[in-house]
Amino acid sequence: MIERLRALGITGAFLSVTMLFFAWGFICSNNDPLIVALRAAFRLSYTEALLTQLVFFLASGLIALPAAALGNRIGPVRTIIAALATMVAGCLLVRGATGLGLYAPILAALFVLASGITTLQVAANPLAAALGPQRTSHFRLTFAQTFNSLGVVLGVHYGSTLMLGDAAMVARQGVLADAASRAEALSAVAGAFGIMAALLLVVAVFVWSQRRRIEAAAALIPPAPEASVLAALRSRWALLGAGAIALYVGAEVAIGSIMINFLHQPGVLDLPLEQGGRYLANFYWGGALAGRLIGSVVLTRVAAPRLLVGCAGTAAALCLVVLTGAGPLAGYAALAVGLFNSIMFPTIFTLTLERSDAAPSSTSGLLCLAIVGGAALPLLVGRLADAVSLSAAFVVPAAAYGLIALFALAAGRSGQGRARAEHPA
Repeated sequence: MIERLRALGITGAFLSVTMLFFAWGFICSNNDPLIVALRAAFRLSYTEALLTQLVFFLASGLIALPAAALGNRIGPVRTIIAALATMVAGCLLVRGATGLGLYAPILAALFVLASGITTLQVAANPLAAALGPQRTSHFRLTFAQTFNSLGVVLGVHYGSTLMLGDAAMVARQGVLADAASRAEALSAVAGAFGIMAALLLVVAVFVWSQRRRIEAAAALIPPAPEASVLAALRSRWALLGAGAIALYVGAEVAIGSIMINFLHQPGVLDLPLEQGGRYLANFYWGGALAGRLIGSVVLTRVAAPRLLVGCAGTAAALCLVVLTGAGPLAGYAALAVGLFNSIMFPTIFTLTLERSDAAPSSTSGLLCLAIVGGAALPLLVGRLADAVSLSAAFVVPAAAYGLIALFALAAGRSGQGRARAEHPA
């Protein structure tokens, strides 16, 4: 009976934590339509517009390790509440910054928002992986990431409707012609972020109401032998996993950031911007959602390294189709990458946690810190898009996915070596 109550408590806590994955997915995905809106409002190049993503990467680099230290000091629930409060403040600051009519204050406000998201990721990822038996950690984190994908799909729909559905965005190339149109577009951005602030406040209240359940379940997790956030730097697998996370996040973000403009091109699908946003939501991010639902089941039957090799290799191949093809084939190949992105982040994360010699909190902090390394990919994609073409820019994620496949192969060999060591013939 005690074991049953314990299991119910852990399950309830895990389901509460999954809401957090939904929340940050919803917020982060609004960057994709936001890039299109700000590029039009301020007449930005692709490289300049992708600075909005750089701000999020920068926050990961500066905030991840302090967030891990904070979590070790005050516990996961208080860290989560602090993260949500910071996200609310960030949304309100974006809303206020749009009234200034300048790009730089919006970037500064986005940094505050991104700092809260980074703190939330550091606290929630290891918590989701740990709330249950170790043998099903891949399933739990992938299942939680499914809710993250659902948030992304709904978030892109939300952002595209509010920020790109305005009459001000009907210009063919998405470049606004006058100050009145710019003000109208920025007003739409302000409204979208104001609503998000209110929704995050509701999430914070819910988590606070569930704090005792989450704390009780978290207390059942065995304490880590070492909690130093720097300990992961001494672990070879933590460093390899950090590199794989950086490549994955950089590739996924870069593709999502240019997708609406890519599909808008007459030589691809020639979609209006708002409709391109819907395609991005339904097929690229929706594919990730479907893939995570499928992957949650497949991971109970197929070894995680093997599945990661297949997904990363296929994603690389699809990017090469975009690079060498044209028309609808290139458009749908780009959208299909989302399906194979699906299991990459949670699988890389849990493979690294399993193999790292450092404590889970330390490894999680380094993995979230590593996200900043992916900042180079969107900037490189932006430069290639400005200098050559949006299609040519897909060579960058193609290379990233190829390297992730190599990480998965190494993880598979490492796992087989451990199995032989633990169960000698």
